[in-house]
Amino acid sequence: MIVDTLNEKLEQILEKFELIKEAVKPENLQKQIEELDREMGKSDFWSDPKKAGEISSRRNMLNQKLQEFLSAEQKIKDIKDYIELLKMEEDQELYSEVEKDLEKLDKYITKLQIDSLLSDEMDPKNAILTVQAGSGGVEACDWAQMLLRMYLRWAEEKGYQTEIVDYQPDDVAGIKSATVIIRGLYAYGYLKGEQGVHRLVRISPFDANKRRHTSFAAVSVIPEIDEDINIEIKEEDLRIDTYRAGGAGGQHVNKTDSAVRITHIPTGIVVACQSERSQLQNKIKAMNMLKAKLYQLELEKKKEKQKELEGEKKDISWGSQIRSYVFQPYQLVKDLRTGYETGNIQAVMDGDIDEFIESFLKYKATGENIA
Repeated sequence: MIVDTLNEKLEQILEKFELIKEAVKPENLQKQIEELDREMGKSDFWSDPKKAGEISSRRNMLNQKLQEFLSAEQKIKDIKDYIELLKMEEDQELYSEVEKDLEKLDKYITKLQIDSLLSDEMDPKNAILTVQAGSGGVEACDWAQMLLRMYLRWAEEKGYQTEIVDYQPDDVAGIKSATVIIRGLYAYGYLKGEQGVHRLVRISPFDANKRRHTSFAAVSVIPEIDEDINIEIKEEDLRIDTYRAGGAGGQHVNKTDSAVRITHIPTGIVVACQSERSQLQNKIKAMNMLKAKLYQLELEKKKEKQKELEGEKKDISWGSQIRSYVFQPYQLVKDLRTGYETGNIQAVMDGDIDEFIESFLKYKATGENIA
């Protein structure tokens, strides 16, 4: 029958959906929302505006998850109804429409499946992403700028807001480093797997002899934490330097010493901000980024992930990369942890990295790669 193929596709989708249902537990989401609604209904709810805002945000996040799940259930029900109609009377036009609806539903369910893997406490937070050029000279600086563009394009496609808070251009081309805050629900959860060293192989545009070069750049990703999280930072542990903003700053660039760089002496952590016009505002933002880095460091210690931290401290060079991008002699981007690869390097450099993100989240959840 004409509907057999449609039923097979729907059954495959339903299998994935049942796994999501087991992980998400929509009835628990509903209970949590009801509890928060009762809390929000109390007369003194807004007496503590900060706490009230956090509860409201959590309620909205849970409700969004629930509504996405209910929307998927409705889409499944509608397709089942259409298939029943096709059983009664064959209609090629309706068949084609249901085929398209199944493709859309499959993509929608896949997104829910990925979202269900974002269960860590910090996953819903904004992300602070830093790209730093490694070994390779001007080649590496150019590569770092290419990576920064890739992440900015990805964020734009997702509808996330971005703010470049530090930008250190190279004297010849590209950037030595740059830090961008990416704001949007689950920005950190999606991007946390991008942390590590990224390796590029290509024929150098800076080499008159057109030789192949290998370059490296490191990507660091931490969650932007709430301002009221208590992280003790002693004044004597800080070295604060000011300098003139450079690069993608704005009209005030190179006119005043408004940019701020803070070094946390005990850990060696360095943060910088130059996106604001005033030195004070840049200092406040830099301190918030320092708090986020110190908080992340404490979380890693508590989770006994010291080996991972040691890995992050490796040289930005051979042997420590998570992903390889080969432009010549062939075209291939491959994640060395999950085994996922693609030959469409142009799409990747234009920000199409969702497959890499999804394969990492699945790998993290199951411990299995796809190679």
